[in-house]
Amino acid sequence: MKNLLIVLLCALFSSSPMAKDRLEVYEDYELGSEIMSITTVRIDPNMSDVYLAGLRESWVKAAKIQKELGYIKDWKIYGSDLPTSGDFNMLLVVTFENSSDLEPNKQKYDAFMKKWTETDKKMSEEISAKYPEVRTLTGEYRMREIILK
Repeated sequence: MKNLLIVLLCALFSSSPMAKDRLEVYEDYELGSEIMSITTVRIDPNMSDVYLAGLRESWVKAAKIQKELGYIKDWKIYGSDLPTSGDFNMLLVVTFENSSDLEPNKQKYDAFMKKWTETDKKMSEEISAKYPEVRTLTGEYRMREIILK
């Protein structure tokens, strides 16, 4: 009897006219201004250290310059504790202050290229040419925080 009463009360409250079946942007939630660009990567077994060594001399080096110049807010690399499960086992994340930071900008490009030397460019090209031997890109995402009210 007690269980039946609990089930009936749950049914009553879950079908309440006060419950909303969908939320409205700006009324029920806000959208954050930061943008995260996320690349999902599938690293071959036992190749994470090889891939990270390449990233350090290419992607990370470029991200550090972009952060120093104020073009990005931050960057991070996440690795799975369970590297053989799922479609990817590493995330490369770049956080931008807002969507305008994603727009093409010749002045920003020129300033970056002054810091990104010809040696950096050549090394990055050599390293990235070998990436297909150790990893597969599985997705690219642009994410924004959803702030529920």
